[in-house]
Amino acid sequence: MNPSTAFRALRIRDDDAGYRSRIETMDTDALTPGEVLVKVAYSSVNYKDALAGTGKGKILRRHPLNGGIDLAGHVVASTDPAFREGDAVLCTGSGLSETRDGGYAQFARLDARWAIPLPTGLSLRESMILGTAGFTAALALLRMQDNRQTPGLGPIAVTGASGGVGQLAIDIFSRAGYEVHAISGKAEHFDFLRSLGARECIDRHKLAFSGKPMESARFGGALDNVGGAMLAGLLPQVVPYGNVAICGNAGGIAFDGTVMPFIIRGVSLLGIASAGTARDLRERIWQHLADDWKPRHLERIATREVPLEELSDVFGHMLAGESFGRTLVRIGDA
Repeated sequence: MNPSTAFRALRIRDDDAGYRSRIETMDTDALTPGEVLVKVAYSSVNYKDALAGTGKGKILRRHPLNGGIDLAGHVVASTDPAFREGDAVLCTGSGLSETRDGGYAQFARLDARWAIPLPTGLSLRESMILGTAGFTAALALLRMQDNRQTPGLGPIAVTGASGGVGQLAIDIFSRAGYEVHAISGKAEHFDFLRSLGARECIDRHKLAFSGKPMESARFGGALDNVGGAMLAGLLPQVVPYGNVAICGNAGGIAFDGTVMPFIIRGVSLLGIASAGTARDLRERIWQHLADDWKPRHLERIATREVPLEELSDVFGHMLAGESFGRTLVRIGDA
């Protein structure tokens, strides 16, 4: 391609004129540096994207940058011999929309070390239905299994089950052979969650925790998107040597608990930080997501598909708690 090509992007700025995000035209030579130039086909919308796009959270560490922490597309130029023109690649996290230009653009430059070849078994579209949300759920499963979690320990509780990570976690964990119990405050979505593979749905408004340091063991483990009181209440209900993976803080960043589940039952609390995951783990996770952990209901979970121009509306609904399922961002030719 030409040394410089004009394209459209959702550009986020914070300067004397204030914080704002809008569609702008820019040139590929203005992108943050990287060995691999990608023509983007799809991105997705995560809560982090909504915070960055509206300025409600301090996500970007430099300005201006293009938004979007996920992207999938085709290589159009590369100075790294591992990538050739036409290769299908994806990238999640890895500094996108934090320290470097992200996926809400027709083109993006990637560090070769963070560009993941699209594995056989996934389309570009499917990879972005998964995106950071699906990658996070799968990373939790990988870490739990590396710490000896098995289906035989009992059901996995998924909190915040109506959210994007929660829905994908239900599908991923059930595909991997686990019984999943979905915990959500949105009872109107229980039939949908069951259709994704949840064996049982629990209304968090009716979920009573005794506050005791130990309770009867109920769950083999948990993926917690909530934190706060939910995390404190779950830990005493996990079986010996079960794992609780924590990846969200919708219910608060602090929790009031005791050491008893850890020292009496050997329960492990695993932190899930997807953005900085090492490359070897990324490749391992995406291979699982394309094969034995691939969700069966991706198209049902993808409830909305929008162009760049509709992102501001999506951000508003997400921050207001009105979104459901995963939103795909259609950017270029698939």
